[in-house]
Amino acid sequence: MSERIAHLIDTHILLWNMTGSKRLKTNHRDILENTNNLFVSVASIWEMAIKASIKKLPMPNDLLEQIYSSNINILTILPEHALAVSNLPHHHGDPFDRMLIAQAQQEKLVIMTMDKFIPLYDVKTI
Repeated sequence: MSERIAHLIDTHILLWNMTGSKRLKTNHRDILENTNNLFVSVASIWEMAIKASIKKLPMPNDLLEQIYSSNINILTILPEHALAVSNLPHHHGDPFDRMLIAQAQQEKLVIMTMDKFIPLYDVKTI
């Protein structure tokens, strides 16, 4: 796999990787372990925090420490990302995933996901 390809990690992939879930596909695990161009969006951290606060998702207490100590970069949300969401078709209603799609399009990132709706957009996925 080329190091030039940059990947944006969907929220569930990040969580599965951190918890050692068996649901994480081998190809995703290989990329996470062997690639330097990895990104997680602030939108994913925000999503996890909201869902943890309403007890819909277990979030590691050391989430940020795990991200900072890994080879994963944090992708901030820029105004251009926010505006790009308005141009997306409505295949997906989840605002966090819509932000990831917009960020991937704007930054030319490949989204690592198992979400069935994300590939409906003009964005590369794995």
